[in-house]
Amino acid sequence: MLLVALVFLISGCATKKITQNQTVLSTINQNFEDGKLQYEHMMTLLPKPDRFPQSYAKGKMITIPSGDWVSGFYPGSLLFLYKETGEQKLLTEARRIMVPLSKEQFNNTNHDVGFMLYDSFGNALKIDPKAGDKEVLINAAKSLSSRFSEKVGSIKSWDSKNPDDFLVIIDNMMNLELLFWATKETGDSSYYKIAVAHANTAMKNHFRPDYSSYHVVNYNPKTGEVVQKRTAQGYSDSSAWARGQAWGLYGYTMVYRETKDKKYLDQANHIAEFMLNNPNMPKDYIPYWDFNAPNIPNAYRDASAAAVMASGLLELYKYNTGAKAKKYYTVAETVIKNLSSPTYKAEIGTNGGFILKHSVGHFPGNGQVDVPLTYADYYFIEAMMRYKN
Repeated sequence: MLLVALVFLISGCATKKITQNQTVLSTINQNFEDGKLQYEHMMTLLPKPDRFPQSYAKGKMITIPSGDWVSGFYPGSLLFLYKETGEQKLLTEARRIMVPLSKEQFNNTNHDVGFMLYDSFGNALKIDPKAGDKEVLINAAKSLSSRFSEKVGSIKSWDSKNPDDFLVIIDNMMNLELLFWATKETGDSSYYKIAVAHANTAMKNHFRPDYSSYHVVNYNPKTGEVVQKRTAQGYSDSSAWARGQAWGLYGYTMVYRETKDKKYLDQANHIAEFMLNNPNMPKDYIPYWDFNAPNIPNAYRDASAAAVMASGLLELYKYNTGAKAKKYYTVAETVIKNLSSPTYKAEIGTNGGFILKHSVGHFPGNGQVDVPLTYADYYFIEAMMRYKN
């Protein structure tokens, strides 16, 4: 009996309640109201009804078609902001833009239907469900599953002109949530099994001993053997591209939620510790675009990496206890505060309607460098919702 009491006492101390900061909550509520105004402004800048906002640079809105990997973030952000503000115009616009997006349910040319459709139709199911939403997502899960290789144990990310390539990027961890949802919705366990196999293969091959990750792993499609480990958007093949680390943190946290297998929680914790304890992590926890960028401390910061990391940490802290849980929560809170400052948050009516400034998309390709990005806003809004709720 004494032992039971002691265990209870220790557990109680380890899970001491973490309290929300009321000032941060007030800031978040103001951000939602400001975000509503920004996205109402953004609506007026879209040049065509079937174009989606990606970024804003040199006074011009940069848009993409529905088949681009970022297309789902605009309706996803609109749905989030509608949920928080009740502004009907945001919901109407989300539903309007989801019509041309819906055809991507049959897109089997890349792995990004999870980003495109789960972040749009998946959120719509939770916030404003309509007939047909589930069908879109189930078809999307079928399209994503068609890219899985039993031999490799992974979902192919990008197609290549070289038939001997089987390219997998760390970002693909984020698309697995669609597959977990599909098994729960349909009862077909094949989606779940594909998601788990992919997570296991990535854990084995994408990560270095310090739990930093390679961006791209190329496999031999006939044997499943690793051919090459490299980068596409990071500084070098051996560097730690910041948003890639955040994708891994968020992704393995989500896989733990869906499987309750502790090895995924351990993996997420290891990735978090690599990021937060990295000597090149700035004190404000807004990462440089790559942890090994050669011109630190003068390298560009990446608000998108910070937003993804904060949202991931606000789930990950719930699965931990004691000092670790408090650390993850506090870092996420710090990121929200710093992204809410004038340094990163745009003034109303500026920045093309995007909420955040200073993200980096593809530095080596000189694409979307130090500009607003649609997914930075999405994960920032999600992080704030997770903090508030």
